[in-house]
Amino acid sequence: MATPPFPAGAADAVEREIHIAAPPERVFPFFTDPDKIVQWKGVSAEADPRPGGIYRVNVTGRDIVRGRFVEVVPNTRVVFTWGWEGPNQPLSPGSSTVEVTLIADGGGTIVRLRHSGLTTQELRDSHAQGWEHFLTRLTAAGAGEDPGPDPWVTQAMDA
Repeated sequence: MATPPFPAGAADAVEREIHIAAPPERVFPFFTDPDKIVQWKGVSAEADPRPGGIYRVNVTGRDIVRGRFVEVVPNTRVVFTWGWEGPNQPLSPGSSTVEVTLIADGGGTIVRLRHSGLTTQELRDSHAQGWEHFLTRLTAAGAGEDPGPDPWVTQAMDA
């Protein structure tokens, strides 16, 4: 049984773990390279993967997440802040934190994601749904497969 990478029971966090059939050096760029980010999440991305560098993804064609990189350890760990651009957003840019840890597992990678600073149950629920959706797509993209068109982008563009 794997040891949890984060303190158990964090009340303000969503935690997920997936396995990708690719080594960490192939998975890592999916969190730092704009061309790789949009293969699994978003229609456009801007990323400057160094502490203080911008992390910005147009996730659906209308919903834009923005934050800053906090920590970048190649092929091992990425931490960035997170929040939504625009008026009346319940989570402003940079007001929460996403921590990603990559662990070599044979020829694959265990990806552990923790999104903290989600201070209400509604925020935790909506972000849990989002991470489930996008991590499924990352599992495919990271393994070199095409995750196909993102139905959330289609829905957003039609709305």
